[in-house]
Amino acid sequence: MFDAMDELQHRLSVIAEPNRFRIVELLRTGPRSVGAIVDALGMAQPHVSRHLKLLAEAGVVEATRQAQQRIYRLCPEPLRDISAWAQSFTVLWTGRLDRLGDFLDDTDPNGERS
Repeated sequence: MFDAMDELQHRLSVIAEPNRFRIVELLRTGPRSVGAIVDALGMAQPHVSRHLKLLAEAGVVEATRQAQQRIYRLCPEPLRDISAWAQSFTVLWTGRLDRLGDFLDDTDPNGERS
């Protein structure tokens, strides 16, 4: 089975595929049926179903049945994990931007250090 980092990497790779990324973006606005996803993206239904299956296997989406339709929605927890991972780089960038600010504060308009 996957450990937490392997699972995160797997989810990122699944979402990174352009068509699956488009599906995730579409589901961001709310749950949709397979037919609604097909219509919105202009893809063939078998292709959409295959992408949804991979997203579901990765835990990114879940489906419920409503009569004859399967309604897909995003699963928030895996997306929170991805968001937390991405935000962990904020410390790196904040430190670098602070050093750049200090450098610029110490540099006069002619480009010379004070």
